[in-house]
Amino acid sequence: MKFGVFLPNGSNGYIPSAGSPVYLPTFEHNKQISIEAERQGLDFVLSMMKFRGFGGETGYWDACLESFTLMAAIAAATEKIGLFPSISLLSQHPAYVARMVATIDDISGGRCGLNIVTGWNKAEYEQMGLWRGDDYYVERYEYAAEYLSILRQLWRDGTATHKSKYFDLDDCSCLPRPQVEIPIVCAGQSPRGKQFVADVADQQFVMTDVKKLKESVVDINERAAKAGRKVGIYALFHMIASDTDAQATRIGEDIIAKADNGALQNILASANLDTNTGGTSDQLKAGLNQTIDDGNLAFMGIPVIHGSFATVAEKIDQIGEETGIDGMLFSWPDFVGGVRDFGERIKPRLA
Repeated sequence: MKFGVFLPNGSNGYIPSAGSPVYLPTFEHNKQISIEAERQGLDFVLSMMKFRGFGGETGYWDACLESFTLMAAIAAATEKIGLFPSISLLSQHPAYVARMVATIDDISGGRCGLNIVTGWNKAEYEQMGLWRGDDYYVERYEYAAEYLSILRQLWRDGTATHKSKYFDLDDCSCLPRPQVEIPIVCAGQSPRGKQFVADVADQQFVMTDVKKLKESVVDINERAAKAGRKVGIYALFHMIASDTDAQATRIGEDIIAKADNGALQNILASANLDTNTGGTSDQLKAGLNQTIDDGNLAFMGIPVIHGSFATVAEKIDQIGEETGIDGMLFSWPDFVGGVRDFGERIKPRLA
């Protein structure tokens, strides 16, 4: 399996709780995480993008480093690790994004991919006058398909002409072209999102509990096979590893006990506006009642692999064997130490 890091380029990483480190994102922090990940033999780092946070006492995600700028800087500070910036589709035109990716591809020597985010948080885009109306909840994968088609044409040909409901390009130029074919990832989990992944994406990031993960892998594989394609599937997990199972459990319980309820309510308020069922918003809404293993909302609905270093290694092996995923994307309460412990104390134990 391949392993990656979900970089904490938003405030407090991916844990809206005072029981976990509360901090503003910095380039230096993300650079050190990426360098350590490369040193420990991990395969890629991915940064997200949020234009409006969820507040609360911890200011959860209120500050966010811009994804493409960050990954360009990390590209210059690393040598081997894969780099995935994220594009929130409503925020930027595909011709501009195509050029940014081509630039990072050049800086990194062909290590840049792209994470496509269709966008479900209305407040992020409405504040900038970029929300396309609530019909976008239904139309967003149609929009995404055209967006990706334009990206790939520009990367392939250096020019594109495209006229449709969403875009109007007339012999649009984008040079230089990338050195390699740019891998596309997407976290689409609703039925429409899964079909988008199966039809056009190269990899899927999945955020769900292990039981549903098994079903999701089968679903994506069947959809991709019908389209004559193969899609890599990467599961998203928090990791809490300590000297003993009991210590790791106490850390997780403390995070839940000190959850930032103001931020959680704001997360749920935005998720409740999404009319596209079965996707990330539904996973978030279910998080209030879920266990730490299945993805409590104090962990952003992301399932948690926790225990001693030996236990965590056993769980990773078991999840990989039971589900057939191609890899995992991790976050930690303490990222630099977490990456180091994974590389030195967990990775060598993996089957």
